[in-house]
Amino acid sequence: MQRHVSRISLLKAALVAGSALALPHTAFAQDTAADNTGAAAQTAPQDSTTAQEIIVTGFRQSLEAALNVKRESVSAVDAVVAEDMAKFPDQNLAESLQRIPGISIQKDGGEGRAITVRGLSAQFTRVRVNGLETIATSSDGASANRDRSFDFNVFASELFSSLVVHKTAEASLDEGSLGAVVDLNTGNPLAGKAGLSAVLNVQGSYNDLSDNVGPRIAGLLSWRNDAGTFGVNLSAAYSHTDTLETGNNSVRWAQAYFNSVNGTPCYYSNVGPTGGNPVSTGGGYRPSAACDAASLSFHPRIPRYGVVEHDRKRLGLTGSIQFEPTDRTKLSIDGLYSSFKEDRAEQWLEVLARSNERRFDVVDPVYDDNGNMVSATFNNAYVRTESYLRKSKTEFYQIGATLDQDVSDSFRFTLLGGMSQSNADIPVETTFAYDNRNANGFSYDYSDMKTPVLNYGLDVTNPANFQLAEIRDRPSYVKNRFKTAQLRTEWDLAEGFTVKTGAVWRRYNFRTQLFQRDTAACGANGTKDLILGQVTCSASVYGLPVTSDISQVANLGDAGQPAGTTDSWLVANIANAADYTNLYGRTAIEDLGNNRRVQETTSGGYLQFDVKGDIFGLEYAGNFGMRYAHTGQKSTGYTAGVAATVERNYDDWLPAMNIALYPRHDVILRGAIAKVITRPSLGNLNPGGSVDGFNYRVTFGNPFLDPYRATNFDLSAEWYFAPQALLSVAAFIKKIESFPVAGTYVATLPQLGLGRDVLGQSTPAYINYDPNQEYVVSSQVNGQGATLKGVEVALQLPFTFLPGILSHTGFQGNATFIKSKADYTITGPATSACTRNATTGACALTGVSAVYTQTLLGVSKKAANATLYYDDGKFSIRGSVSYRGPFVDATSATGNIFEGYGSYTSIDAAIRYKATEWLELSIDGNNLTDAYRYRFNDVFAERNYENNHFGRTILFGARAKY
Repeated sequence: MQRHVSRISLLKAALVAGSALALPHTAFAQDTAADNTGAAAQTAPQDSTTAQEIIVTGFRQSLEAALNVKRESVSAVDAVVAEDMAKFPDQNLAESLQRIPGISIQKDGGEGRAITVRGLSAQFTRVRVNGLETIATSSDGASANRDRSFDFNVFASELFSSLVVHKTAEASLDEGSLGAVVDLNTGNPLAGKAGLSAVLNVQGSYNDLSDNVGPRIAGLLSWRNDAGTFGVNLSAAYSHTDTLETGNNSVRWAQAYFNSVNGTPCYYSNVGPTGGNPVSTGGGYRPSAACDAASLSFHPRIPRYGVVEHDRKRLGLTGSIQFEPTDRTKLSIDGLYSSFKEDRAEQWLEVLARSNERRFDVVDPVYDDNGNMVSATFNNAYVRTESYLRKSKTEFYQIGATLDQDVSDSFRFTLLGGMSQSNADIPVETTFAYDNRNANGFSYDYSDMKTPVLNYGLDVTNPANFQLAEIRDRPSYVKNRFKTAQLRTEWDLAEGFTVKTGAVWRRYNFRTQLFQRDTAACGANGTKDLILGQVTCSASVYGLPVTSDISQVANLGDAGQPAGTTDSWLVANIANAADYTNLYGRTAIEDLGNNRRVQETTSGGYLQFDVKGDIFGLEYAGNFGMRYAHTGQKSTGYTAGVAATVERNYDDWLPAMNIALYPRHDVILRGAIAKVITRPSLGNLNPGGSVDGFNYRVTFGNPFLDPYRATNFDLSAEWYFAPQALLSVAAFIKKIESFPVAGTYVATLPQLGLGRDVLGQSTPAYINYDPNQEYVVSSQVNGQGATLKGVEVALQLPFTFLPGILSHTGFQGNATFIKSKADYTITGPATSACTRNATTGACALTGVSAVYTQTLLGVSKKAANATLYYDDGKFSIRGSVSYRGPFVDATSATGNIFEGYGSYTSIDAAIRYKATEWLELSIDGNNLTDAYRYRFNDVFAERNYENNHFGRTILFGARAKY
């Protein structure tokens, strides 16, 4: 049969690499060579040094297998391969992927959730499971995923045999990514040994912050007949963890008018510059030195400490059946099921300055050089405790079938079809708020911006000091469904020349629904409360009485808080308070402004030419071709309760070319150029809109947004200077031709044709409704492009040249450096304490809009990973460090210029001891330094947004293999 460069073969190589590691090592080498028919065509002939058999095991074996996948590809590919059956190098898929050059991760609750590839966020990465594009969304973290990004924390790592990252495009590779296409591959039973194989992995997981131990169990059964024509495997993984997240949060900083500053009144009954008397309600702002200094400074909107508990349960199942009746025909059927449940409980003690500054009397404010009120005492403050519970469940399932058929020695085809569905449901998202709206003596000190001192000036554990002021419940549901049918063909027309063609049809359906059972306890004074109708509301009665029967005391524990910080407080007991208020018996109202649907149908095909040969002794391999994609989108959303549906279609022609040169047997030079697209964010396609009554913002979608379109350029050099060794340098440029940007303006709700009914009943905007209140209105529009440039450097080096036991050590490391820029229009801080209304003469704090140049959102300029290991086949130990530099992830709000995360460094370790041929003992440590995650507000002032930590996690257990 003619040797050929094959995308199908590359996937086979990854599957074989992951599945065959369970075999004796000589068998692994033979099976890899047999199945990867494209390997010889893509690399120069090996000399006797590289061809000799090198026996490696465990982690070193995994590194070698991943290196083989990379070397045998024409395009830029990296991989992570399982060490053995149901034995992935890391406990989390995202954390394994971050070992690859150019990949960084975003964590939630101490676990890797999403990835960025070469500076582009998860939205720009497409993920395929067993060759089928899919989206798995979770409700983990502070918010549910309602977009195109893939949540890797949905799956247990033990379910997969390999991860393959395609960094450059090919005509034959699915479109939709500016960053990368990531293949997640489950087992390949025909690559295993004949007969029955079994693995059982049992671990305990201990977190030192929560002081909790949970189980982690995984198992795999695989069987193959002696003839190698039929195989089946089943795998299962279950884990239960209960961890804590503790720290502080400001919910951003803002400018605002206060009632008084050091005894100087800031409001007078006359709104003009003179006359009138000081007033505590109503009136107009009166400029003065003390009041102006306070109003132009930034203060924390909701300064608070809190504790968040993550109770997570994962169950995963995979199954695969393969039938190969002849050496020309193979049928594979793969199934995957995953269930990820989390109960997230939050308990906060805070001052609700946001929207309530008008009533605050400020005493002894201290200002820093960045325009921050870093410390002060607030009298007549609005103290609140919040108890929050979210019960979420993500169920993912996929079924797919693949038929590989060699029609002749020169022509073959693959038929691939299947469907997947991800349901991320939040049936319970409940909050109870206890308020004291007349608290004196609250003080804060952010002199150390990351660890503020917060003291509340009253007994916050006494039920008599609070009233039950708000109840909320916001159930939501997100559904993603994919259906795919695909045909791929390959035809070897001549030695070194293969034609590939294919066609694809894919339908993607997305739907999200939100409901509300929200209400503030009190509306107008003199009326009965809106929860039970038992109390009469007044200036001093704004909620129901709080009793110990519906309450409990929250303890902060270790949140890095300085001495003098209040660290215990009263919160609602969710179950008892829900019974008392009949919360779940109240009618859930559909939040139409946040409900939307998108149906996206794509169809198209490709023509690609694969070539190989030599020119004047220089060996080469390459591919070039064209991909066509037709996209039909149908988007439905709501504004003011009225549904709107918009349909649109667009076409893309996407040329791509990859070339690999082999000037020596151990050197590969690669180059690539391609047109690529990523389709718009699902939230931005909403033809409706939503209103935020907390931050006074209105957001409208734009179903006519263009896709992100870009041209990618890649160059790399790889030197395989020794067995299992690599030194590589890769440079890349992404010229993004179109980039949606936020267009903003200011308007009142009546000017937008909206009324009070679009506001949540527990929001300040609803409670203090003012038809003249101005809102920041934003909508995404097609903007200018941006450029991203970067360099990746990687080194993989086993220290086999060292004497004695040191010959079993080795190193793997990489670093990524990225430069990018884009222009953003942002409404920054007010520079004048009083911009007077031309009609009324009233003062207002008006932010100044300007264009700011910054990196692309989500891009860290620097990132690095390194692993040092020892592995002698019986005992192994490795330590890993990962670093991600600071980055901005949003343009922010409330007058701040961008927001983002500080740098983050994590250190992990793993120890393995092979007690017998069938039993292995293990200890793993994650986040051994208990690193804090710091989020900042404003790139110039770097105000504290949040600073929290998750503790160290230690896993210990045993693995038995048959």
